[in-house]
Order: sequence, then structure tokens, then C-alpha cells
Amino acid sequence: MLQTPSGGAGHGAAATDRLMSIGTVLKVLRDEFPEVTISKIRFLEAEGLIEPQRTPSGYRKFSAHDVERLGHVLRMQRDHYLPLKVIREHLEAMERGEAVQLPALGRQRDGESAPEPPEVPTAARIGREELLAAAGVGEDELREWESYGLVTPLEDGVYDAEAVTVASLIAELGRFGIEPRHLRVMKAAADREAGLVDQVVAPLKRHRNPQTRAHAEARTKELAGLTVKLHAALVQTALGVRLP
Repeated sequence: MLQTPSGGAGHGAAATDRLMSIGTVLKVLRDEFPEVTISKIRFLEAEGLIEPQRTPSGYRKFSAHDVERLGHVLRMQRDHYLPLKVIREHLEAMERGEAVQLPALGRQRDGESAPEPPEVPTAARIGREELLAAAGVGEDELREWESYGLVTPLEDGVYDAEAVTVASLIAELGRFGIEPRHLRVMKAAADREAGLVDQVVAPLKRHRNPQTRAHAEARTKELAGLTVKLHAALVQTALGVRLP
């Protein structure tokens, strides 16, 4: 396990000689974190969890201290499912030399049984009549939406709670003359974005550690949130507007 990041990478020219490219950092980390990617490292940098140096031409250069800090971040995400805000607070406390108490949940040691992964709550389900009432639409409208794949029932004929939001938004857009057939392009884009997220979290889902597989759910939500924000920003940029 990496030591508390208090000593840094070294001093003067010796430290400069040990600076690594992002590709080298990736190779070092993947021994313990096979799912880590360059995009993930850049994301953690954007969130202020690491601050690599930059060459005059803009290339990132990482010290041993940066790699050590990345290890702490990735380990707290993987083993303890901590949000980035809490991880940042822990890192700041460690930098001050304070003892940090992490949640008991973690990877099992040799000879110990693995703790049960946290339960993933079951999504709320609603019936067809409830969906119609919540969205304020009729049976014919719902059937049309289903024909375009905009709203899809589950195997047992009920819907997840998010279907209410989707149905309500489709109805609202309809008041502006936007018909369900026009929304197929949005559905296709959403499917492609979902496929991209699924591709990123696939290594977590296939991981031998059951906790890491369970962590895929949290990672999916995090990536979904970022994808939604990016999509909204791109639409606003294309239209030249800024929403409140």
C-alpha cells in the first residue's frame, strides 16, 4: 500500500528526473487498478485531486507524489466507495499529518472471507395506469411513444419510475409541436451515450472482486451525470443560449 503522501517526490533536479508522462503513470497504476484510464486521470486532475506539472508545450508531468496521491484516490473509491468531496477532505487531512479513519468496508485480506457488497436499491416500479395518470396522457399517446422506443415497459409490463419523467417531457415538447417521431434522434443519441458509459464501466463489471463489480453502479451514475451535463452544454452552445 502506498504511504501517506507527505514527503513528496523529492527535491531539486533529482525530483525533476523522476517526473513521468501520463502514459507511464497509467502503466504504474494498472498493476493495482486495471480499470484506470487516461481519461480518469485527467478527470481527477480537473477535480483538483492532483496537480501535475506542465512542460512549456503543455504536456503533463507527474511526480512520485502525484502517483502516490492518485493511488490513494483510486483506492478510496474502489475499496470504500467514497465521493470525491470526502476523498479530497481525507487527502487534505493526510497532508496535514492527521490520522484518517476510513469506513470499515474494504477488500478482504488473505484468508478472510469477502464482506458482502452493498445492496443496490431496486428501482421504483409503476403500473401502466399510474404512468398514464402521472404524465397526464392517454393510452393512444403512450402506445405511439412505445412504438418509437421512447418509453419501454419492463418484462413484467410495468415501468421504472424514470418513465414518468420521460413521458412528462415528451408531452411537454408536444405542446410546442415536437412530435414523437422527431424525438427518435434524441433516443438514438441517448442510446449511443449509454453505450459509451457501459463500455467504460465494463472492466469494473468483469472484475473478480465483488466489491469492485458493485462499485460499477456508482461509477455508472457518476459518468451518466457528466454525460448529461455535457449534452446540455453542447445543446446550449449550438443554440447560442444559456439556461438559468
